[in-house]
Amino acid sequence: MLLALLAVLVPVLLACTGDDGGSEDEEDRPASAGSSSPTAAASPASRPAAGACYQLTWDQALAPTSDAAPVRCGSRHTSVTFAVGSLDDLLAGHLLGVDSAAVQEQVASTCPKRLRRYVGGSTEDLRLSMLRAVWFTPTVAQSDTGASWYRCELIAVARDGRLAGLSGRLRGVLDGQAGRDRYGMCATAAPDEPDFERVICSARHTWRAVATVDLPGRRYPGAAAARRAGQGVCEDAGRDRAEDPLSFQWGYEWPTRRQWANGQTYGRCWVPD
Repeated sequence: MLLALLAVLVPVLLACTGDDGGSEDEEDRPASAGSSSPTAAASPASRPAAGACYQLTWDQALAPTSDAAPVRCGSRHTSVTFAVGSLDDLLAGHLLGVDSAAVQEQVASTCPKRLRRYVGGSTEDLRLSMLRAVWFTPTVAQSDTGASWYRCELIAVARDGRLAGLSGRLRGVLDGQAGRDRYGMCATAAPDEPDFERVICSARHTWRAVATVDLPGRRYPGAAAARRAGQGVCEDAGRDRAEDPLSFQWGYEWPTRRQWANGQTYGRCWVPD
């Protein structure tokens, strides 16, 4: 029996440098079978160290700034600083605020790009994983005393609202199959089922995201065209991974218009696991 399961994409978890940190709102899944305020006595924030580890909660990871103390990387931790850089806060000779749109966009563009180089693997490997980049900058008060850095953090999403523990060497972790399996994107059920939830593949699961489908063009093609674009690719992915090429299941997700506008210009193929 051929089962095609259709849903929308999971949002990418991001932290930002504005006043409100958070992730993109997740929309309904269509499915079918087949900054802190400045203070007068602010002290400068020392430049963070690359390679430091932190035990952050979900809410802390989504905040625009962080005052969490580092922990030993051999102990339990949920984030690793994979890059530290200097903010470019001058524009046409004018000093920009750390919370300005231009500074925010700089960090929001830089950290995801550096994440791809840090974890290794292909672009598709990263899309099929639960590894994400979040980032922090100084508070406005700290910036006023001279702090001008950004800090990129690697986290792994265990499930919605919860971070996974990190362990072992993470640089190049997606270069090997063991890392792709540990930090891959899986689900507790088929995408059209009520108890469907995306989870890290090291947790109990029944489905796995196995391929991505790039959608052409710069404009959103519309749901119908996005759906058509990936069905053949995902059907082939399901057949390739099935014991019986005549009887198998597969699923395909495509982006909504909002997700497309936020950079989600690809779909994902799912198969039972």
